[in-house]
Amino acid sequence: MEQRTKRRRAGGQTITDVARRAGVSPMTVSRVINGEKNVREATRDRVSDAIRELGYAPNAAARSLASARAVSIGLLYSNPSAAYLSEFLLGSLDQCSRSGFQLVVQKCDTDEGELRAVDRLLAAGVDGVILPPPLCDARVIVEGLQAAGLPTVVVATGAPPAFASAIRIDDFHAAEAMTRHLLERGHRRIGFIRGHPNQTASAQRYEGYVAALKTEGIEVDADLVAQGFFTYHSGRDAADRLLSLPTVPTAIFASNDDMAAATIAVAHQRGLDVPRDLTVCGFDDTALATTVWPELTTIRQPVSEMSRNAVLLLAEAIRRKAAGQATIPVDEVMPYHLVLRQSDDVPSPSSTPPKRSAAGAGDTRRP
Repeated sequence: MEQRTKRRRAGGQTITDVARRAGVSPMTVSRVINGEKNVREATRDRVSDAIRELGYAPNAAARSLASARAVSIGLLYSNPSAAYLSEFLLGSLDQCSRSGFQLVVQKCDTDEGELRAVDRLLAAGVDGVILPPPLCDARVIVEGLQAAGLPTVVVATGAPPAFASAIRIDDFHAAEAMTRHLLERGHRRIGFIRGHPNQTASAQRYEGYVAALKTEGIEVDADLVAQGFFTYHSGRDAADRLLSLPTVPTAIFASNDDMAAATIAVAHQRGLDVPRDLTVCGFDDTALATTVWPELTTIRQPVSEMSRNAVLLLAEAIRRKAAGQATIPVDEVMPYHLVLRQSDDVPSPSSTPPKRSAAGAGDTRRP
């Protein structure tokens, strides 16, 4: 069973560690941090990469990025998953605190218009912006930030814009790996709950599911694919439809943990044991994955670490802009992990599930 990887502990590194990673002297690292000009560009880039990789960003670096004032980083959000958003915000806040940056958090309300949200960030005087999903794929916002000349980092998009840096995982291969795991367990009728169509990662996860099935010579059954929107309620609706089919799936793979948790709830309401009667798997490995019962088998996307790295990438872009240097967009693809827990099993010997229990009946977990 694959275990959760240890999260990198930012802030525990020294200037000597940075120098060793970059292959330079500590004095050279100090010059780069303090924005001194007598450093070759290639050396500066190596040091900047080492700083970002090690999570080393002292307060002195923050002050040097924006002359006499603290760096102000804007974070614009509109995410339906509270668990995902909470982990993302905690990572961003932690890294900004360690680095001495000011974090300006703004919500993009759907009724106010996306350009208004950009205007509010500009009015707040931020030096750069981080866009977590789904706003990482909001064309109006991305183009508005580009037009304003603001350094930008997009997180978890499947199609990074050319001008911005990006932090993401390989959603296609991650979903393919989960589907392949279910196939190896013996499942052949695998339901899939798609993510919101406004996110490029949703399409890539579906494509990974399809690719794994085709590798085994299994045609995609449209009846086994339900549309979700990354919300718990949409997951309930999708699971209800899949579990109302004449022949129900033996496994359901949901495109995020919220929808997978909703699927477990629907299964329990119908008198199904998870995983004996139905395997359920999710995606993201947010805190929700270990608060539902049974705990979710899922794909771990390192959300908190991605948000920390986004802060460091953005800080480097801001520094380069302040120094009059060209921005060099970075596309960082971070590793994902298949995390095995209690919500998946081999298919039940019987293809006919138990009849739906009466309202209010408890679930039927085996001892």
